[in-house]
Amino acid sequence: MKFCTYTLIDNSPDPISGVQLTPYQRFQHVVQQAQWAEELGFDAYGVGERHAQRFISSSPPVVLSYIAAVTSTIRLLTTVTVLSLLDPVRVAEDYATLDQLSGGRLDIIIGKGNDPDQNALFGYSLEGQWDRNREKYELLRRLLRETAVTWSGSYRPALVEATTRPRPYRADGIPLWHGSASSTESTELAARWGDPLFSANGFHPLEKYARLIRHYREQWEAYGRDPADAVVGAGFNGLYVKETSQEAVEGYRPIFNAFMDSPGARHNQLPFTTLEEFLEGGSVLVGSPEQVIDKFGRYQDAFGHELSGISLEVAGLPDDENRGSVETFVTEVMPVLRSSYPSRVWR
Repeated sequence: MKFCTYTLIDNSPDPISGVQLTPYQRFQHVVQQAQWAEELGFDAYGVGERHAQRFISSSPPVVLSYIAAVTSTIRLLTTVTVLSLLDPVRVAEDYATLDQLSGGRLDIIIGKGNDPDQNALFGYSLEGQWDRNREKYELLRRLLRETAVTWSGSYRPALVEATTRPRPYRADGIPLWHGSASSTESTELAARWGDPLFSANGFHPLEKYARLIRHYREQWEAYGRDPADAVVGAGFNGLYVKETSQEAVEGYRPIFNAFMDSPGARHNQLPFTTLEEFLEGGSVLVGSPEQVIDKFGRYQDAFGHELSGISLEVAGLPDDENRGSVETFVTEVMPVLRSSYPSRVWR
């Protein structure tokens, strides 16, 4: 198993203390967190893209370039690049520049996004976003792998023998993943092109995401590929590890209560009403090391994933508590999961 961590750079006030960082302080925290992730032995650090409300992650290539300069081995991810809103030519240029600066440490995870506010900011409605995502992905794929690209489509001017500069660090381009959260449109697109899939596995019960992953593998095979070659990653919606389950559950209770009142929980229509339901049915990893290993195993049995995304941030949790939880995970849980579940990612 390989492990990444990521952030959407939510700059809301702390849901319990009410303290809000300045944008400068929040960005510095993100950079320090990426350095800490490298020290802890995480395989990759990701920055998501949002253009609305409380997020200040509108420019992932800039943030990741800064992180590339202060790290040396950790891979860099976009979690996700909201490609349906962007010009693939600009995306190819920005991320090939980052790829060169980092010495080829970049993977791009693309997604359509689902926020009407950020769609409106770019002059789009939600209608047609899947078609935009597909067309722009297919152009981006070519621009990162080919030179002298001639292309025409519906959402940007045609190209005639276009070559974006710089070229990616590697001759075969930059690895492209597809983010998956709610629709078979993304699993179909990933399977069609033979790309890996990353499941959000965020706000809903396991079966919703397992069904999408099964569809991905079914389509992968339908396109004439060996289903054993399909690669899947999956995120987890929170982490809090203590030496006993009682400590973990009671320590997480105020965090859950604050989370239930958050814009993210409301927007995603969280289907749980109590902490006990959330721990039983959701992907959050809360408990003793043994409990976390057991729950992780149930998800791995369902998903067959080889890359796991685990946030190092728990909104409302004091820094010392959070660091202790993460360090317990890294020392007592991560080695077991690495040895139990092999991974072909970034070999």
